[in-house]
Amino acid sequence: MSEHLPPNHPPVPQQKVGVLLLNLGTPDATDYWSVRRYLKEFLSDPRVIETPKWLWWPILNLVILSFRPQKSGHAYAQIWDKERNDSPLRIISEAQTADLARRMSGDGVVVDYAMRYGNPSTRSVLEKMQQAGCQRILLVPLYPQYSATTTATANDKAFDALKAMRWQPAVRTAPAYFDDPNYVKALGDSIREGVAKLNFEPDVVITSYHGMPVDYLKKGDPYHCQCFKTTRLVREYLGWPKEKLMVTFQSRFGPTEWLQPYTDKTLEALPEKGIKKVAILAPAFSADCIETLEEIAMQGKETFMEAGGENYAYIPCLNDSPGGMDFVEAMVRRELSGWV
Repeated sequence: MSEHLPPNHPPVPQQKVGVLLLNLGTPDATDYWSVRRYLKEFLSDPRVIETPKWLWWPILNLVILSFRPQKSGHAYAQIWDKERNDSPLRIISEAQTADLARRMSGDGVVVDYAMRYGNPSTRSVLEKMQQAGCQRILLVPLYPQYSATTTATANDKAFDALKAMRWQPAVRTAPAYFDDPNYVKALGDSIREGVAKLNFEPDVVITSYHGMPVDYLKKGDPYHCQCFKTTRLVREYLGWPKEKLMVTFQSRFGPTEWLQPYTDKTLEALPEKGIKKVAILAPAFSADCIETLEEIAMQGKETFMEAGGENYAYIPCLNDSPGGMDFVEAMVRRELSGWV
């Protein structure tokens, strides 16, 4: 191509296809200001908080951001990778990206990752990929179940970046994969393997999904139904009875009613019902993060054991496990059909 360019023409990179893995985000450090910057971006997103801006702005800036960063910073510090001085989510995202890039290397595909909130920002990575010659880019929001608060806002951020580009790449978005047979198999196998490694037999295995206000469900968000379908399909894949695998919702925020049953309240109540051995996982997350490692693995265990539980185990997310990455590769190859 360069042979036909006029003299002094800027170099033209070889055309490439890009794959951009998108996840929620993480602060850059655990100190007050790093966490505050992250929380402000996250909680200012109208896809996440649908309260009218005139009402939400003073609550967020004058109240929540005055005390929440200290509490969240302490929680992040509990799970922070001290050796690499980074968050587990970013470390795992880098590992997922490297693994997928290795798997796709023979196809000439450029693989990268970005965060909806925090760094690396979606805009910066999209610009880097476009400048590297990626004229076709597949956006892959790593959220199994669709929600406006996750999948939609991740795509929104990418579309905002595209608006500012003079030379836009062609873009595809990967769909939610809550009922994809390959995903169900990967998740089911991880549960079976996770339980097999335990030194006790769980009375019940809990699939704890990130919660959302009930009002969002009433407005048409399909997330609630997709969570239940994921668990039902996994239970059928495992061949377990209905009572062996249950659904709960975690991470409530604010005074409004959220999706139920609540994870923390369930963990408090189970020992009284004679259910004292529990394993738990968080299928709404593709990579372990503060909501899984601190809220579920740590706080959840404390809640359950104080209520009279005897055994408690957290089963990790798919992360960059071979089974999890087999699924991601299969999904990406399917969505790149016609491009690669």
